[in-house]
Amino acid sequence: MMTKASVILGLSAALLSGCYKTETEIKEEAPKLEVTTPLREDTSVVKEYVCQIHAIRHIEVRALERGYLQNIFVDEGKMVKTGQPMFKIMPNIYQAELQKAQAEANTVNIEYLNTKGLADKNIVSLNELALAKAKLDKANAEVRLAATHLGFTDVNAPFDGIMDHLDVRKGSLLEEGALLTTLSDISKLWVYFNVPEAEYLDYKTHKSGDEPTQVKLRMANGQVYDQTGVIETIEADFDNTAGNIEFRATFLNPDKLLRHGETGTILMEKPYKNALLIPQKATFEILDKTYVYVVKPDGKLEQRLIDIEASVPHLFILKDGLKEDDKVLLDGLRKVHAGQKIEIDFRPPEKVRAELDLYTE
Repeated sequence: MMTKASVILGLSAALLSGCYKTETEIKEEAPKLEVTTPLREDTSVVKEYVCQIHAIRHIEVRALERGYLQNIFVDEGKMVKTGQPMFKIMPNIYQAELQKAQAEANTVNIEYLNTKGLADKNIVSLNELALAKAKLDKANAEVRLAATHLGFTDVNAPFDGIMDHLDVRKGSLLEEGALLTTLSDISKLWVYFNVPEAEYLDYKTHKSGDEPTQVKLRMANGQVYDQTGVIETIEADFDNTAGNIEFRATFLNPDKLLRHGETGTILMEKPYKNALLIPQKATFEILDKTYVYVVKPDGKLEQRLIDIEASVPHLFILKDGLKEDDKVLLDGLRKVHAGQKIEIDFRPPEKVRAELDLYTE
């Protein structure tokens, strides 16, 4: 049977035990965690756009006259020089027409000389001489026309370029205008890519001066092309169905590596002057919204909504939600809750950034 004294001693012990546990719990509720502040610096974000690569000149080579294809002088995929023979259409008919025109011109010329001799002696009128001269001019024009048709049987390269596949074979009967091949001038390339309306407005708003914007090209194999391109023009109208507008960048192609019709990805840097940055690992998401824990002056945590402008490796560029002197929780985000008090292990933002850069490398 317990005495009154033993009951009192038991209650005292329980109270002392309860006080000790409360102190321990209080210590556990104030962990020491790493904290930093946002970093202010100039940075940039690389925007990516799927693109189509076009030769600066890409034309169809067609037959200008009807006839049999007598010769093909170049092979598919070969480079040709300006004026280099490419095709020969059988010239027999056109040679005969030229000879006929020349013979007629010679006859008319003799008639003209006779008429002129008579006109000089006032035997015929000046009107007859003028008529003879008109006949001679017409005959000479027929000669030039026949020579032109004969010249069309030789199909020569109009510029330096690379020849595509052949659409005809030797001996084919060609109609006037028949497609022979295509020819591409790939010394320069026009690269077309579509930019959404909002990004177009950002580009025009932040672009300063007449200095052309430089871009890079990531090729289909994932490697970045060794030549830098420049944006030269923007189309006049938006595509209302897609909400895009087409940009055109020009790249040199000295090694003839890229060809007409290839695809790739344009890499365009968007600069952010004096941007406010925080580590991505200092953020967490709830229902598609992004938050951070900010340490208030009394050491308690505040869950704060932030607005993200863009992202770079391991960092977010902030649009709104934080100031430069706000202390942001860097680690242990899943072990704490809003209103909890912590002890601060402050890390300078420059040091945090340097460690993130090392991790990236």
